[in-house]
Amino acid sequence: MCRSIKTLRPPATPDVSADDIRAAALQYVRKVSGFRAPAAHNRAVFDQAVADITAATEHLLAHLEVRGSSAGGVSRG
Repeated sequence: MCRSIKTLRPPATPDVSADDIRAAALQYVRKVSGFRAPAAHNRAVFDQAVADITAATEHLLAHLEVRGSSAGGVSRG
């Protein structure tokens, strides 16, 4: 669906920043909504969706257990 969203899970991507996660969330919301930039009357809901997806992605990455990894979950700074 979103070909430009890269895998953020280590070890595929070892150094993932908060900006990387937010960029993926923004790309997802743009794709799903069909808007690159929302109109003023949709800005709040668009921004909230990006924030919600960013938080969900951070939670997912922090709690994934990767086989063969010495630590469960991925640390986010």
